Amino acid sequence: MGSEDIYGYVQVLKDLESYNNVSTDSISSLWRYALLVYQSDQQNRYSKPMPWIGIYIALASLVCVFAMVFDLLHGLQNRKLWFPCKYFTLNAASLTVLAVVVKLPMDLNNIMPGNVDQAAKQESMAFMCTMMANLLPSLATMETKELVSNIIALSVLVITLVVNVCIQINTGVFSYSSGNLFSEIASKINAERSSELIVDKSDSSVTEIIYVVTLLILLIIHICSSLAILKSKQIIESKYQVGHETCLKELNHVLQLQPPNVEKLKQHVRNYWIMAGTGSPQFVTACFATTFASGVISVINLFFQILTMIWVSQTIMEYKSDYKWSMLVILVIQFIGVVVGTIAPVFRCFSALSFKLSTKWVWSHMKVFKVEGFWTKKLTEWKHSSMIFALRSRKFKVVVHNIKTLILSICIGFQIVVVVACKIIGLVPIFFVICVWYCILSWNWLQFIVSDSSITMAQRPEQVENYEDLSCYVLQLQDDLEFAEKTIKGLTKSVNTLFQKAEKRQPINLMKLLEKSRSFEGIIKFDNHLVPPLFVNEEYINSWSLSLVTLTTIAIALPNIQNDIVNKFLIGVSEGLSYVTLVEETLNNTNDYVNLQKAAKTLWLEVEVYNEWLGNKVRKLVSQESSAGQTLLVLKNAAKNMVESINVGTKIHNSSYEAICANSMYHISESILLSYNTNIEEVSQEELFTELSSMISDILAACLTNLPQVIAMKCHTNAIENRETSVHVAAQLLGETRQIICSLQDRDAPNLNINELAFVENWRTYFRHPFP
Repeated sequence: MGSEDIYGYVQVLKDLESYNNVSTDSISSLWRYALLVYQSDQQNRYSKPMPWIGIYIALASLVCVFAMVFDLLHGLQNRKLWFPCKYFTLNAASLTVLAVVVKLPMDLNNIMPGNVDQAAKQESMAFMCTMMANLLPSLATMETKELVSNIIALSVLVITLVVNVCIQINTGVFSYSSGNLFSEIASKINAERSSELIVDKSDSSVTEIIYVVTLLILLIIHICSSLAILKSKQIIESKYQVGHETCLKELNHVLQLQPPNVEKLKQHVRNYWIMAGTGSPQFVTACFATTFASGVISVINLFFQILTMIWVSQTIMEYKSDYKWSMLVILVIQFIGVVVGTIAPVFRCFSALSFKLSTKWVWSHMKVFKVEGFWTKKLTEWKHSSMIFALRSRKFKVVVHNIKTLILSICIGFQIVVVVACKIIGLVPIFFVICVWYCILSWNWLQFIVSDSSITMAQRPEQVENYEDLSCYVLQLQDDLEFAEKTIKGLTKSVNTLFQKAEKRQPINLMKLLEKSRSFEGIIKFDNHLVPPLFVNEEYINSWSLSLVTLTTIAIALPNIQNDIVNKFLIGVSEGLSYVTLVEETLNNTNDYVNLQKAAKTLWLEVEVYNEWLGNKVRKLVSQESSAGQTLLVLKNAAKNMVESINVGTKIHNSSYEAICANSMYHISESILLSYNTNIEEVSQEELFTELSSMISDILAACLTNLPQVIAMKCHTNAIENRETSVHVAAQLLGETRQIICSLQDRDAPNLNINELAFVENWRTYFRHPFP
């Protein structure tokens, strides 16, 4: 009944009131019916946006699905079949998205009459279970405070979801069906009180109860894993420091070799790669018993959802809630999410088993009632720690201490129970993998019998010896257990593959630019120390990047140089500056140099993209007929005028950046003018461009001699969560610059300390006053 019909109905009721033969009770009943119809009509109006809210839920679910797919692709690409969490991690953003995803089971009022409606509501809970199983390793990427806050936020979300679902089970929202509406009304028509006309609540859904229990189990698994992660990081960190000290001793020998030994440097990166890979917090978490249990739970969850989809496929178009057709969209997307999301937890189980699979490890894990110390160590430390009290009452202290001890003792016992239960659940994939493992061994044994394996046997001792050399860098929680040889082999293969891929991406244009230099003479030529700085009482400091950008600006300002030559030149300098920036950020991180580096980055954006210098087109500053000397003089005067305008206060915006760049331009252009003395007018633009290219090449070559030290330093970082990323950067950098490092081996580098080679001024001082 529409609004117009209601108004007509009300008019009829008004007319009926004028008749004497119509009872007052009947008219009152009709008025109550009109009120109910009006309220229903208003409710329908308010429910019109609900399908679009359903689409919003579907889009949030799709975001989670894509994030899990990207994690799968990232794991496959990097040969990490335990699928670390890179894109789908537990943080404030993902928790907000999760809250949107589970809106259907959070909805206390909207009934779900259709089969699709009820299935979608159940699917949301199943999808939440799958996402929690996927998010488990991401707990290891957080620091202590972040971990605690995210676990609390996740607990609030899950508990709220569970409470809302329990309320709906009690009120009968889950079990509501409009198909039996007529029979319910008929059965209640003779009831003494109209309040008895309610939906039958006795038939509560068992499926929803199962999902409630599953959600609580997964939440407990997350909390217990967090406690183990806190202690396991400390154990892994202490063992990493031992390996790091060993690597440092070898590093000093590698860096002092002249010329640098690239193969030794590769081995150094491999050592850190093994430590970062086996000591990765996510990898360690993937080997937890709780991770095994979450994998098994994910498989069971997927099995239930497949049955649900088979059941609902018979009435796929039966959606009767206010969300209408959007329920089908939510159902399909979240079912896909459950299927996709089950892959990672399952593969984590099998990958962890394959990495650690050995007779000793299997026998240790099958001792289900043996709980390793790192599971309860953090709780034990809290139990025996002292508390700071504001009050001085001794009785109060004793009471509080006893309560704390009692609570933590209960928590320790509960933690042990959870770990034992997870180990029992984890026996399922263990037995499965053991069967597969023995089948593979049997097949290999048969192949060994029927094939000539003499070559393989001859090579095997050497391979085992190589892996034994790397085994001292393997980090694990339990010293009495060993990783399978396959683990070390797989990690070594992955870093070798990374080397090979990176070597195919050599900076070709940079290498061509470096071919123009055979020495380091440009270090002296580009800047004359006799040129005074423009700023009084301020020492002029050179940096690698700012000097290169300024020289490049002068080179592209020459008007008669062909555009294609300039473009290739810019590409080569751009490739070089990416490595120069890395050298400076790693080795030159004092405040003075940081300011110069920031100025160089900003100026290079102008030069490379817009061919501008401090907002001025460089080709417009110099006329087409200008000679090489005139070009230098124009740029020198422009820099001087810029500094003078800054001094008198006519330029305020970004004055520090402009002052640094103008000072550099003045100093370098004046130095080049002085180097040619009175012969500058005889120099052609092509000759000056060649000379500038040679200077730039020499400066790049000098700076890039620091690459071995940068690579070695990139292998190590203090943050345990960032070590894999850092050593990945080091391995990729070594692969990309291997030929550059080798090409610089024939150069006679200054006899300076390895730390002094990182600063251009030390090079200039040495070449002005060389010492043995």
